[in-house]
Amino acid sequence: MEMDILNAVEKSIEYMKNHLEEDITSEELAAEFGYSTSHFLRSFKEATGVTPRHYLSALRIEASKEILSKPSNTILKSLLNVGYKSIGSFSSRFKQFVGLSPQQFKVKSDLLYQYFNLYKDKNSFPAPMSSPSSITCHIQAPSTFKGLVFVGLFPRPIPDQRPIMGAVLHNEGTYTFSQVPEGIFYILVAAIKWSKNPKDYFILDKSLRGKVDHPIKVSKETISEVTIKLREPMPFDPPILINLPMLLFENEKN
Repeated sequence: MEMDILNAVEKSIEYMKNHLEEDITSEELAAEFGYSTSHFLRSFKEATGVTPRHYLSALRIEASKEILSKPSNTILKSLLNVGYKSIGSFSSRFKQFVGLSPQQFKVKSDLLYQYFNLYKDKNSFPAPMSSPSSITCHIQAPSTFKGLVFVGLFPRPIPDQRPIMGAVLHNEGTYTFSQVPEGIFYILVAAIKWSKNPKDYFILDKSLRGKVDHPIKVSKETISEVTIKLREPMPFDPPILINLPMLLFENEKN
């Protein structure tokens, strides 16, 4: 992709971050940076994996998580600051992306933070043996990273819903997803380092992450193997919206 259009995509993301309360269209963004709508849309999706509209929705929910993480802030303040006009539409979209309602997010964050920290003393997680329809993921992290690594198979190239299958590793390692259903999946990885600040477990804009650059098509006899190196977030990375500590809690209870 040409550097000029990449710069335009990056600047458009910054523009959206700074104007979350406004109704921003793809046509306006394209015009703002001097491109046709079709060329801009195609380039934006190639760089980020999703459309500008989808990306804007994700940015709004990410910002609302930041607002809700402060005890003094209300749900109403959150939705007004990120461009929603009604509590109903905001709550519905928040739960769709995060997996909890805004009220549940505020109430359960402390409990999930305490639960997450229990895993400091656990040495490993069970890894199934390889079988037909399997994907083996080798996750590599910087030597300085200490925490939990979440790897999931997602139907879209953005972690804004529960993965089809997911796993957790300490620091780094290898995990094999067995009996993977047929379909096309994106492998996305996010890492949460141990922290004394609960917000660091729920607001993941600075978390290490990684992905397989292309989707993987799974059939009945697929046996695939990939290596993913964790890295710092890049300007084009979509927000990580799903509540990862909640997924860990639910997986342990099942």
